[in-house]
Amino acid sequence: MFELEEKIYFYLFLLLPIVLVVFLWLSVWKKKKQHEFASNKLLYRLTPEKSKFKPVLKLVFWLLTLASITIALVNPKFGTKLETVKREGVDIVFAVDVSKSMLAEDIAPNRIEKSKQLVTQIVNNLASDRVGIIAYAGQAYPQLPITTDYAAAKMFLQNMNTDMLSSQGTAIADAIEMATTYYNDEEQTNRILVIISDGEDHSDNAVAAASLAATKGIKIFTIGVGKTSGGPIPIKRNGIVESYKKDKDGETVVTKLNETVLNEIATNANGFYVNGTNTQQVVDEVKERLLEMDKKEFETKQYTEFNHQFQWFLGLALLFLCIDILVSEKKTKWIKKLNLFNE
Repeated sequence: MFELEEKIYFYLFLLLPIVLVVFLWLSVWKKKKQHEFASNKLLYRLTPEKSKFKPVLKLVFWLLTLASITIALVNPKFGTKLETVKREGVDIVFAVDVSKSMLAEDIAPNRIEKSKQLVTQIVNNLASDRVGIIAYAGQAYPQLPITTDYAAAKMFLQNMNTDMLSSQGTAIADAIEMATTYYNDEEQTNRILVIISDGEDHSDNAVAAASLAATKGIKIFTIGVGKTSGGPIPIKRNGIVESYKKDKDGETVVTKLNETVLNEIATNANGFYVNGTNTQQVVDEVKERLLEMDKKEFETKQYTEFNHQFQWFLGLALLFLCIDILVSEKKTKWIKKLNLFNE
């Protein structure tokens, strides 16, 4: 298992081209000033031992030193001990609405970003539960299977947007049906499906699908994002609102939070509904409900020991620095005799 502890230090690699540009500029400037002082022939007679190649070689060692220090700061680590860890938890699948109505900005910054914030905060407060992710609009699509890798879950979550699915609509029933295929452990008695949506479902199948899911031991928590007063759906280009979505009659479409549908889905699947305006309230509600549930023990394999590798790169940096100090800018006698660089 390979891991980078401090990835932010990779930005130091931007110093490498800067150092190179400064070196080239100084070389051109020095050459210009030398030519103003004397001709090439006279300069050679004044500094016969000065090498043209050695300054470039010293620059290479400086760049290697800087690169090695940067990698040392990033601190690469290798997992050395893989252990089977026992955990207790429940399986939680998040179904996130990515239809165009989720672009409405009646809740800041908009519905889709608010949904992602809610799921992220819920995941951050989980201890040992397994999570999965489904995206849905006109159809449902799997994003992440059941896993204990919360970092992967949050990465997939952040990449979700309203352009990822071509089919439009809000097929909550499809999302519920797909969720039933996620729970691969027959012994898991508590299965949770968390639906995050504005509730604008244009079919009548969602409540029936919720009732069917309940017979399979799935509890559905629904979280409503948006306002019941609604808001228009902006059409943007380069982050600037150009217009708002209109219907076939040319009227601006106003999308509203449908709490009634979300309430019915939750009620028919032994769950609960909560408005997503207050993030902390949602997190607290979900945590409280999860604490009341029976946990199932399951096993996962994970690396429990990591060896730090930064010391090797610090050693390389020190080596390159020492070589740079030892290398003078004068010509090396045996290389001078070979005249490889036509000096």
